[in-house]
Amino acid sequence: MNAMLATSRIANRARSAGIVVGLLALPPAAYAEDVSFKLEPGVAVPLSAPQSDIYDVGGAQAIKALFGLTPYLDVGPTVSFLYLPAAKADAEGGVVWGLGAGARLKRPHDAESYHGVSPWLDADLLYMRTGDLNRFGFDAAVGLAIPVDEARIFWAGPFVRYLHTFDSEHAGYDSRDAKTLIFGVSFEVGSGRHRERAPEPREVTAVGPAPVGQEAASCPDRDHDGVPDSVDRCIDVAGVADSWGCPEYQKIIVKKDKLELKEKLYFAWDQAKLEEASYPVLDEVVRALKDNQGFRVQVEGHSDSSGANDHNQTLSEQRAAAVLDYLTTHGIAKERLVSKGFSSSVPLDTNDTVAGRENNRRVEFVVNFIILNDGSPK
Repeated sequence: MNAMLATSRIANRARSAGIVVGLLALPPAAYAEDVSFKLEPGVAVPLSAPQSDIYDVGGAQAIKALFGLTPYLDVGPTVSFLYLPAAKADAEGGVVWGLGAGARLKRPHDAESYHGVSPWLDADLLYMRTGDLNRFGFDAAVGLAIPVDEARIFWAGPFVRYLHTFDSEHAGYDSRDAKTLIFGVSFEVGSGRHRERAPEPREVTAVGPAPVGQEAASCPDRDHDGVPDSVDRCIDVAGVADSWGCPEYQKIIVKKDKLELKEKLYFAWDQAKLEEASYPVLDEVVRALKDNQGFRVQVEGHSDSSGANDHNQTLSEQRAAAVLDYLTTHGIAKERLVSKGFSSSVPLDTNDTVAGRENNRRVEFVVNFIILNDGSPK
């Protein structure tokens, strides 16, 4: 009788193993491009009676095949084995086989931050075989996958897994569910980093070298930024075409005929004294003028229509002069600068509203370009 029972157990386990082999033998292309395999050896701890009364701490092993559906989601089959030694010398240990499938959520294995470490969460639905009993169960786990090599083919990391086996009424057996906690280290081998496919080679037609000096003679570009000197407003410093060959600034815009401020300049109330909030903007104006020694700048001061016109005219002139003084003290030659006040004669907005009057209180920079003869010093 015992021999027949042992033979039956071996046959059942062989059939289970055959199913797993068949699943693993399916071509990867049938699932997804990314394929990985995991081994999860661990220590198994029974959590509830009757298992915790009958068995001691044992071991567990799981094998998983994972097929990537997205960079964040894998699915695939799993087969597991659990052994708990008997707590008493005259008793037998417990063996559980599991077969099923599940899904894993993970941080993409191509991620660059945190040294590529990939936290993961998975769950499986399982068919469980314990002795002569067939049961159903599930497990869930959390863990970390840490890349071992630069190509990210090999991964390892800790995990903790909860295994729950459901039971039903069986004559002669305790019908309570079995609950087990498994601690271990997972080992994974996968497809590695994604590599961009190299572009298809194209035929290249050999072209003889251009005559020396031909490009310079027809389209000179002193600062080698790709913007010809004929339209480059900053011919001594590399820039971009959108800024007329000048560098891209954060607080100003270089236009064809003016330097436009992205932020307002601030003065003390009804005075020509600059507030510190204006310094970063003016510092960038200084930088732009140093980038291109060919700029001559007219600093224009404007006011709203509040108050007497004579007072507004004087205030607008003084504020423009204060800006000019700031530029000269920061290294801009005075002969390149001129200041002028316009009072409220050139409004940007209506003077009938508070917001409109605020917009009209401003200092503008108008750029006059000096055309230099070729080879002339600046």
